[in-house]
Amino acid sequence: MSTLMVPASAGDALQMLEAALGFLADADVTEMPTAVQAECLAGLERADAVEAAARGKLLAAFDAEEGSLSDGQRTTRAWLVHCLRVTKGQAREYLALQALARQHGPLHAGMRGQAVTKSVALQLARWIRVIPEEFRPEAEEILIAAAQAGADLPALAAICAEIQARTAPPDSDDPADDPQLDRGLYFDTTFDGAGVLRGDLTPECSAMVAAVLSALSASEGRGDLRTEPQRYHDAMAEAMRRLLASDLLPKRAGQPTKALVHIHFAELLAMDKDSALQDAWIREYRARWAAHRASASVRPGDGGAWLTGDAARAVACDAMIIPVVTVDLDPEAIEDLIGLCVQYDRARAHVPQPEQAQSSAEPQSQSLELLEHQILARVIQIVSGSGGIASFLRRTMLGKGLAGPSLPLDVGQTDDIPVHLRRLVALRDQHCQYAGGCDQPAAACEPHHVRHRADGGPTSLTNLKGYCTWHHHVLLHQLGWRLTVHPDGTSQVTSPDGKTIHSHSPPPRPG
Repeated sequence: MSTLMVPASAGDALQMLEAALGFLADADVTEMPTAVQAECLAGLERADAVEAAARGKLLAAFDAEEGSLSDGQRTTRAWLVHCLRVTKGQAREYLALQALARQHGPLHAGMRGQAVTKSVALQLARWIRVIPEEFRPEAEEILIAAAQAGADLPALAAICAEIQARTAPPDSDDPADDPQLDRGLYFDTTFDGAGVLRGDLTPECSAMVAAVLSALSASEGRGDLRTEPQRYHDAMAEAMRRLLASDLLPKRAGQPTKALVHIHFAELLAMDKDSALQDAWIREYRARWAAHRASASVRPGDGGAWLTGDAARAVACDAMIIPVVTVDLDPEAIEDLIGLCVQYDRARAHVPQPEQAQSSAEPQSQSLELLEHQILARVIQIVSGSGGIASFLRRTMLGKGLAGPSLPLDVGQTDDIPVHLRRLVALRDQHCQYAGGCDQPAAACEPHHVRHRADGGPTSLTNLKGYCTWHHHVLLHQLGWRLTVHPDGTSQVTSPDGKTIHSHSPPPRPG
């Protein structure tokens, strides 16, 4: 005889849910008849609707209590992304469920009662926004009743449109006039730097986009083998190119369009025909560079485009060009450097005094000189700064436009942070450096002195970290959270009540 287990708390309910889903995940589903597989899939869809209703209700309560502040996050969306590790797209869906629980009672109840699936409930919520607010609850009741009676999505869309038409104000029969109409544009990049564009455009914007694409996408004749999507893509590129060349775009910080030219140290060395590096070494570092570009495609970044070859030359012709040389630290070279420094220190301790025989002093001096050369060689492997090999190669080999002077990275005590330091902080950090995670891009951040200027902190690259306005001025300065940066580049923040949040990994390595 089976016994029905009743959860005593929310924690018990979650454990039972995880156990049930774990059973299905571990089961050998290939042995199930297709009828059983279909039954399981239908059951999961029903369970997903109930789970979505519970999630929306929890998120609504969590947001009302500003629960995200306990982890140093400004919004519930930021908390979902950085504390629960969900994608931004998933966070948007979760917030839509939160809005469903707060603003669409009948739809939320219908989802909980399995009258509609999660996806249908969210779609109905979007459609209902064009209905005047005072009629929305009744409209939702009608739609849920129709769904329970078996209406499919096209039928529900027809019902929703009819309700909107019957309830529209006499002076407005166009749903596009509703100020609450959804609109948005999303632009993402793939691993190889390609772009993905998607969005919901207002009718006015759609008309303008269609006119521009139509004007610039005309076929060039019989020899033009491009498909219509390819011609539309080329039309978009041409429109952007003309806009950039028109000088109509607002300037940022008084500067024209900025092209950040990212150059890997290995690429510079490969241009040196006398380099002794092996091709395999160069291929390895180029692979790492490709990985770095792919990583940049899924985080906010510095606003620079990752372009190579003709594409880089074409877009940079009218731009302010900023050369950025990036280098990877070589851990083995660091270990060698430490060993050589120890040897050098021991050798210096045994250098004969001037009054001792000259014959014994000369071999010791030669040994010290050899060690000095070896140490310098390792330093070149490890890092290169102003006046170093990376700067020399850039100035010597890249030609006009990218061969400007190197800039200092440490300006000591000053109330003003020079623009080149601000750029370097943005290039290094890519996004807000709050230890709990923040996806505000570098363009929306400002440098923060890790060691405050009042305490003697210098205005240097190592003493600056990029923080968004909220984490900088509200969390650190107004709410009094304390920032600690560790030697390995990781950081932590501690709230006034003692809660400590650690960064999850070291920041990107500086160029």
